[in-house]
Amino acid sequence: MNKFTDIAPGPTASSGPDQRQYLALRDRFALQIERGGLPPGAKFPSERTLQFETGLARGTIREALFQLEAEGLIYRRDRSGWYVSPPPVVYDPTRWVSFLTYVAEQGRTPSTETLDVQLEPMGEAAAAVFGDAPSSLVYVLRRRRSIDGRPVLVERILVHPDVAPGLSEHDLDSSLTALLQSRYGVTMARTRVEMQPCALVREEASLLGAKSGSPGLLVLRTCFDAKGRVVEYDEEHWRHDTVRILVDTRPAPAEG
Repeated sequence: MNKFTDIAPGPTASSGPDQRQYLALRDRFALQIERGGLPPGAKFPSERTLQFETGLARGTIREALFQLEAEGLIYRRDRSGWYVSPPPVVYDPTRWVSFLTYVAEQGRTPSTETLDVQLEPMGEAAAAVFGDAPSSLVYVLRRRRSIDGRPVLVERILVHPDVAPGLSEHDLDSSLTALLQSRYGVTMARTRVEMQPCALVREEASLLGAKSGSPGLLVLRTCFDAKGRVVEYDEEHWRHDTVRILVDTRPAPAEG
């Protein structure tokens, strides 16, 4: 039997999405995903096919799919359709390990693709981060990173040329942190991380194969050396279903 028609409610077509209908459809899809009936990477039939097989209005089906997407259970590939999301990778921003390391530690296969690197004027925003003049030059490195062959984030990294002269001459598909330490003797002493929800639009959406407007996670990271100098500033746009943030803290000892 068809695994999608098996889990759908009986034919109750209507002119618009009914909350009980789309939530019931969402629950049944989610249960199949949880039980492994719809494994990671499985492609959903088209909305038209689901409409024919379930007897539900297309608006109802879309509401169910949008709900599953918001929960990170499924995702869209632009012009390709809906797929079951792989398990998210766990990211702990308090750990001093690279993307390549923590992804591999979780039994997944990480990869990095350098899209572009060049010296550009900082502009007002970057100058405020680095404490420099807007006309000062900064290395701008753009990379796309993937897990198990699926693009999960696009990053824009700024590095001051005084910290890493000739940076563009090196292989930047590997760990930038390791390169800065081994080639330039730069050691990170402190990192400030900010995270907020965002929408993937324009170039970020295209590079990640996502529909423009898809939910995402914006991670901003500022790295300092022991002297308090900004070494690196990162802007990362993640697909929201690909990462889970985990911070393990211990309470400070009670004062006497």
